[in-house]
Amino acid sequence: MSPLEEPTARTPHEVLARYYQAMLDKSADDLADLYAVDGLHEFPFTTPGFPACFEGREAVRAGYGAAWGASPVQVQEVRRVAVHEAADPEVIIGEHVVVATLPAKALTFTVPGLLVLHVRNGLITRVRDYMDGLGLASARS
Repeated sequence: MSPLEEPTARTPHEVLARYYQAMLDKSADDLADLYAVDGLHEFPFTTPGFPACFEGREAVRAGYGAAWGASPVQVQEVRRVAVHEAADPEVIIGEHVVVATLPAKALTFTVPGLLVLHVRNGLITRVRDYMDGLGLASARS
């Protein structure tokens, strides 16, 4: 997406649905295109070898492109557990469970997570991504 392009008006619910689809597709481009140019993606639960945040749309694209591109994990489903609306209409909270497989080990596992999305003018300005990174790491080892 060009920095000058504006998305069609998207509600926080629509952005969350597209976010989950990008996860399912492991599409760093589709994910990054949901972000404002200066959007911030934070990981409050740190995982060894993974950054605490991605600053900017292109950092999201590069970071997820590298992580998802190098991962042998195949996402089978993103189960939406609950969606919570906040008092702030630009904030939405999504609880989910990712069901994934590791083909080399014939292993299926789940990784719970929670996303707090701040959406302004149809673009993500900030995400706090509470992913069970240690659970993912232990499933892969």
